[in-house]
Amino acid sequence: MANEILGTDVVVQIGIIVNNIEKAAKEFAEFFAVDVPEIIETEEFEKSHTEYKGEPTRARAKLAFFRNFKNIEIELIEPDSNPSTWREFLDKHGEGIHHIGVFVKNMDQKIENLKKVGIDVVQRGDYTGGRYAYMDSVEKLKFILELLENY
Repeated sequence: MANEILGTDVVVQIGIIVNNIEKAAKEFAEFFAVDVPEIIETEEFEKSHTEYKGEPTRARAKLAFFRNFKNIEIELIEPDSNPSTWREFLDKHGEGIHHIGVFVKNMDQKIENLKKVGIDVVQRGDYTGGRYAYMDSVEKLKFILELLENY
Protein backbone atom coordinates (compact mmCIF):
# COMPACT_ATOMS: atom_id res chain seq x y z
CA MET A 1 0.00 0.00 0.00
CA ALA A 2 1.40 3.39 -0.98
CA ASN A 3 2.13 5.89 1.75
CA GLU A 4 -0.64 8.53 1.76
CA ILE A 5 1.81 11.42 2.33
CA LEU A 6 4.29 10.38 -0.38
CA GLY A 7 2.12 8.33 -2.73
CA THR A 8 4.70 5.54 -2.81
CA ASP A 9 6.03 2.75 -0.64
CA VAL A 10 9.16 2.03 -2.69
CA VAL A 11 12.61 3.18 -1.57
CA VAL A 12 14.77 3.56 -4.68
CA GLN A 13 18.03 5.04 -3.42
CA ILE A 14 20.47 5.25 -0.53
CA GLY A 15 22.82 8.23 -0.62
CA ILE A 16 26.22 8.03 1.07
CA ILE A 17 28.48 11.03 1.71
CA VAL A 18 32.21 10.42 1.14
CA ASN A 19 35.42 12.44 1.35
CA ASN A 20 37.06 10.94 -1.74
CA ILE A 21 34.67 9.60 -4.33
CA GLU A 22 37.31 7.94 -6.50
CA LYS A 23 38.63 5.92 -3.55
CA ALA A 24 35.16 5.14 -2.18
CA ALA A 25 33.79 4.07 -5.59
CA LYS A 26 36.77 1.77 -6.15
CA GLU A 27 36.44 0.17 -2.70
CA PHE A 28 32.67 -0.18 -3.05
CA ALA A 29 33.02 -1.77 -6.51
CA GLU A 30 35.70 -4.19 -5.31
CA PHE A 31 33.65 -5.25 -2.29
CA PHE A 32 30.47 -5.90 -4.31
CA ALA A 33 32.37 -7.27 -7.35
CA VAL A 34 30.86 -4.73 -9.74
CA ASP A 35 32.30 -2.18 -12.15
CA VAL A 36 33.28 1.27 -10.94
CA PRO A 37 30.61 3.62 -12.32
CA GLU A 38 31.30 6.87 -14.10
CA ILE A 39 31.86 9.75 -11.72
CA ILE A 40 29.90 12.84 -12.72
CA GLU A 41 29.53 16.32 -11.29
CA THR A 42 26.25 18.02 -10.51
CA GLU A 43 25.33 20.87 -12.80
CA GLU A 44 26.26 24.48 -12.19
CA PHE A 45 23.81 26.82 -10.46
CA GLU A 46 22.52 28.24 -13.76
CA LYS A 47 21.07 24.79 -14.55
CA SER A 48 20.58 23.30 -11.09
CA HIS A 49 18.99 26.32 -9.36
CA THR A 50 20.11 24.77 -6.08
CA GLU A 51 18.71 26.23 -2.87
CA TYR A 52 19.95 25.33 0.59
CA LYS A 53 17.89 26.42 3.58
CA GLY A 54 15.90 28.70 1.27
CA GLU A 55 18.92 30.50 -0.19
CA PRO A 56 20.64 30.04 -3.57
CA THR A 57 23.93 28.13 -3.34
CA ARG A 58 26.61 27.29 -5.84
CA ALA A 59 27.13 23.92 -4.13
CA ARG A 60 28.12 21.08 -6.38
CA ALA A 61 29.07 17.49 -5.77
CA LYS A 62 30.74 14.58 -7.51
CA LEU A 63 28.37 11.62 -7.83
CA ALA A 64 28.72 7.92 -8.58
CA PHE A 65 25.63 5.76 -9.06
CA PHE A 66 25.76 2.02 -8.44
CA ARG A 67 22.82 0.57 -10.34
CA ASN A 68 23.96 -3.05 -10.11
CA PHE A 69 21.46 -4.09 -7.46
CA LYS A 70 18.02 -5.48 -8.27
CA ASN A 71 16.10 -3.43 -5.75
CA ILE A 72 17.97 -0.20 -5.00
CA GLU A 73 20.48 2.34 -6.29
CA ILE A 74 23.47 3.40 -4.20
CA GLU A 75 24.64 6.99 -4.73
CA LEU A 76 28.05 8.12 -3.52
CA ILE A 77 28.34 11.89 -3.01
CA GLU A 78 31.50 13.96 -2.55
CA PRO A 79 30.47 17.56 -1.79
CA ASP A 80 32.43 20.68 -2.63
CA SER A 81 33.06 23.33 0.03
CA ASN A 82 29.95 25.45 -0.70
CA PRO A 83 26.98 25.42 1.71
CA SER A 84 24.77 22.36 1.18
CA THR A 85 23.14 19.54 3.07
CA TRP A 86 25.98 17.33 1.77
CA ARG A 87 28.71 19.60 3.17
CA GLU A 88 26.85 20.07 6.45
CA PHE A 89 26.50 16.30 6.86
CA LEU A 90 30.18 15.64 6.13
CA ASP A 91 31.31 18.39 8.49
CA LYS A 92 29.03 17.26 11.35
CA HIS A 93 29.03 13.48 10.96
CA GLY A 94 31.83 12.49 8.63
CA GLU A 95 31.25 9.90 5.96
CA GLY A 96 28.08 7.84 6.07
CA ILE A 97 24.50 7.37 4.95
CA HIS A 98 23.02 10.77 4.13
CA HIS A 99 19.57 10.03 2.72
CA ILE A 100 16.97 7.56 1.58
CA GLY A 101 15.34 8.48 -1.74
CA VAL A 102 11.91 7.83 -3.22
CA PHE A 103 10.44 8.70 -6.61
CA VAL A 104 7.28 10.77 -6.41
CA LYS A 105 4.76 12.34 -8.75
CA ASN A 106 3.55 15.89 -8.14
CA MET A 107 6.47 16.83 -5.92
CA ASP A 108 5.03 20.18 -4.90
CA GLN A 109 1.99 18.45 -3.38
CA LYS A 110 4.20 15.90 -1.62
CA ILE A 111 6.26 18.73 -0.12
CA GLU A 112 3.05 20.36 1.14
CA ASN A 113 1.94 17.01 2.63
CA LEU A 114 5.26 16.72 4.46
CA LYS A 115 5.11 20.32 5.71
CA LYS A 116 1.77 19.48 7.35
CA VAL A 117 3.55 16.89 9.50
CA GLY A 118 6.46 19.20 10.35
CA ILE A 119 8.95 18.16 7.65
CA ASP A 120 10.24 21.00 5.46
CA VAL A 121 12.64 21.30 2.53
CA VAL A 122 16.31 21.69 3.46
CA GLN A 123 17.72 21.63 -0.09
CA ARG A 124 16.25 21.42 -3.56
CA GLY A 125 17.38 21.65 -7.14
CA ASP A 126 17.07 20.48 -10.69
CA TYR A 127 18.99 17.89 -12.67
CA THR A 128 18.80 16.94 -16.32
CA GLY A 129 15.43 15.22 -16.62
CA GLY A 130 14.03 16.02 -13.21
CA ARG A 131 14.30 17.62 -9.81
CA TYR A 132 15.00 16.69 -6.21
CA ALA A 133 14.17 17.89 -2.71
CA TYR A 134 15.91 16.87 0.49
CA MET A 135 13.45 16.98 3.36
CA ASP A 136 14.53 17.83 6.91
CA SER A 137 13.08 14.65 8.38
CA VAL A 138 15.92 13.78 10.76
CA GLU A 139 14.01 14.70 13.93
CA LYS A 140 10.99 12.57 13.03
CA LEU A 141 12.52 9.79 10.90
CA LYS A 142 16.22 9.84 11.92
CA PHE A 143 17.31 10.31 8.29
CA ILE A 144 17.00 12.81 5.45
CA LEU A 145 14.27 11.90 2.96
CA GLU A 146 14.97 12.72 -0.68
CA LEU A 147 12.09 13.21 -3.08
CA LEU A 148 12.97 12.57 -6.73
CA GLU A 149 10.71 13.51 -9.61
CA ASN A 150 11.61 12.77 -13.21
CA TYR A 151 9.91 14.70 -15.99
